[in-house]
Amino acid sequence: MEKIAFFDTKQYDKIWFNKLNTNYDIKYIRYKLTPDTAAAARGCKAAVAFVNDTITAETIDELCAAGVKILAMRCSGYNNVDLKYAKDKLHVVRVPTYSPYAVAEHTMALLLTLNRKIHKAFIRTRDFNFSLSGLTGFDLYGKTAGVIGTGQIGRIFIDICKGFGMKVIAYDPYPVDGYGIDYVPLDKLFEESDIISLHCPLTEDTEYIVNETAIAKMKDGAVILNTSRGKLIDSDALLQALKDKKLGGACLDVYEDENAIFFEDYSSTVVNDDVLSLLLSLPNVIVTSHQAFLTDEALQKIAEVTLFNLDQFFKGESLKNAVVYQEQE
Repeated sequence: MEKIAFFDTKQYDKIWFNKLNTNYDIKYIRYKLTPDTAAAARGCKAAVAFVNDTITAETIDELCAAGVKILAMRCSGYNNVDLKYAKDKLHVVRVPTYSPYAVAEHTMALLLTLNRKIHKAFIRTRDFNFSLSGLTGFDLYGKTAGVIGTGQIGRIFIDICKGFGMKVIAYDPYPVDGYGIDYVPLDKLFEESDIISLHCPLTEDTEYIVNETAIAKMKDGAVILNTSRGKLIDSDALLQALKDKKLGGACLDVYEDENAIFFEDYSSTVVNDDVLSLLLSLPNVIVTSHQAFLTDEALQKIAEVTLFNLDQFFKGESLKNAVVYQEQE
């Protein structure tokens, strides 16, 4: 059996990998993949990594020195991988899709929770406080949702919004035909949307797509949702807009400096991130810990596709889900 180094292991990761794995000796490693931890893959021909691992040129060199031939990302995103450096050194594969419904549904759950103050009501009633003061929300019906990115997740979120009777407009540089999506220029989306939801990948073009200039164009009281990648939003600009009451709220499942924080328990530690601390202190902000993907169906799919990717590699087959570096024009 080929030996696999599985980094940043959580208990929920093991469930489906242990159920479905028949071909590999998996070495589960608790800590994240970084230049300092890559040597733990020594003796393994494959490494399995996740979205917040640090896969720099140095990490790739360490993996190669350890004997690793393929890096299997158990996620769809790969912006944390230095693909240019990995070219001709290490095969990189990913899970292109696992459960777009999971992420889209979590996005709506965040919006409903923030809007109707469900989190606050839950805490109150556990203390037998049944006051309604401060719990007023607004009807989603008739509001305009602006969706940035109309891949699978974005399109499912659009369907959910339409189910609530919302008007939906969208922006995507690569429009999808046949779905009846009302595409508009990005500036118009910022200007007309009551709710703005981000469902695009992190690229050079989308980094800080929500910044001080973009926020200035938005409606007063607009709500921003981000269950995609943290660096789509300039966190400093977001915090200032919330403090200035320009924005009505924010729901974040991702954060631009989450790598050293998310997926771990720091409840007994002083976290040295003033922006995140201030965001968490605001009554109109909800932050979850990059959990939008976390459903049983998604975890099963992640295990299935990751093992399939490894099977293809070790059988010498063409890699269906390979991530290939492409030179920028």
